[in-house]
Formats: sequence, structure tokens, C-alpha cells
Amino acid sequence: MAADVAGYSRLMHNDEEATHAKLTTLLTEAVAPAIAEHGGRIVKNTGDGFLAEFPSAVEAVRAAMQFQTRINDLTIGDVEERIAFRVGINIGDVIVEPHDIFGDGVNIAARLESIAEPGGICISSSAYDHVRGKVGVEFDDLGERALKNIDRPVRLYMARIATAPLAERANSSAESQKPLPLPDKPSIAVLPFQNMSGDPEQEYFADGMVEEIITALSRNKQLFVIARNSSFTFKGKAVDTKQVARDLGVRYVLEGSVA
Repeated sequence: MAADVAGYSRLMHNDEEATHAKLTTLLTEAVAPAIAEHGGRIVKNTGDGFLAEFPSAVEAVRAAMQFQTRINDLTIGDVEERIAFRVGINIGDVIVEPHDIFGDGVNIAARLESIAEPGGICISSSAYDHVRGKVGVEFDDLGERALKNIDRPVRLYMARIATAPLAERANSSAESQKPLPLPDKPSIAVLPFQNMSGDPEQEYFADGMVEEIITALSRNKQLFVIARNSSFTFKGKAVDTKQVARDLGVRYVLEGSVA
């Protein structure tokens, strides 16, 4: 299971302390108890999200339904600054390390999470084959999709779960799509570089390189540079640079990789 907060950069830009406090509360009161109740474990946190593993797809979907419903109940009156998770669930072989898991199974779950609606759950056909008729939710067949860095199309299914009233969802969606005003000077965000080497140790080198670039650019008083905490919320995610620019309110976005 991969999950993150929809529109997190916008929420942090509007009120960093309140957003962090709300997210911490939801993780503690809704997400963690549901995952533990269904036999799962959070492998790692990813800033605005997390990666978890479960003994079965059925338990993963049940946990996601439980905490999505609970989060909806806890945030139903908070329309404009509402925190909503997107969840992706997949079944696949993974490489297990003490504090992380790797492999196509994980990568597909992350891609599904980016496709899911705020407050929604998107699962792969491999997961759907296991949960069909075993969980109290229906799924819409989205057909096969080509996913970034995945060599074969994947058939997707979207859960039909009750979330916020339609009017509130529409207002929240419209608010999240409003681009932030551009600063009155050149503005840039440096995104985390992708580790192409296959060596997890290179992650530290790549992150350090990005931090050095951000620091160097920040010394130029004629530039508006997005802080590391905001740009690193996109680490490990498939991003649309145009949308990133809108979310962060910058004119330029720098991407890169380390081989």
C-alpha cells in the first residue's frame, strides 16, 4: 500500500504548522490503528505519506477503507484546508530490507496512488482478483493503463467509497487547482534527483546534491527558491512538472538523476 496527501504542497504553503499538526493527528488516530488492526505495518513514512505492507490484499483494502472513512469523518467540516489521502494497492514480489521494501510491486502501488482520487483507493488487477466479493465495496474498472517506468500496462480498479458531500469535494478540488501567484522575481523549485544506479546508498549522495543546489541558489537574492522541505514532498513520486510549478507557485522546476 502506498499513500500520500493530495495537494500537500498547497496545504503546507498556506499553513505549514497547522497542516503538519493535522496530518500527525490523522496518522495517529485513523491510519496507524486501521493498519495495525488488519495485520499490516508501516514500512516507512514519506513526508506527506507512507508505504505499508500487509499479509493479504483483502486486509490491505479493508484497512484503507477503514482509515479513509475515519479521515472523512474527522475532516468533514474542514473544506478548504482538508487533508485527504490517495491510496494505491498492489500485489507483487518485493525485496525486503530492515527499513524499506523495493521492487516493481512497490513501484506499481506508488503509481496507483498518484492516479487515485483524493479520499479514494486505486488497486491493480492482481489485487482485485483477490478482493473481489470479499470486501464491502464495489470497484469501477478503469481499463489498462501505461504506468511510468513499468514495462507493461496494468489494469486498474477504483473503489467506490463514501467520502465528503459532493459540494464540499467540488469546492476542495477547485481550491486545490488554483495556481499560486508567481513571485515578483524569478522562482525555482529543485526536485529530488532520481537514483538510477540501483544502489540504495546513492540516495544519500543524490539528496545531498539537491540540497547543495538549493543552498547555492538561495544565496542569490534575485531568486525565489522553494525550501527543501517543500520540494522533497515529491521524492519518489511520478510528477508532472507543470502541476508541480502550479502547486509550488514557481516559474521553473529543475529535475535530475544520478547514475
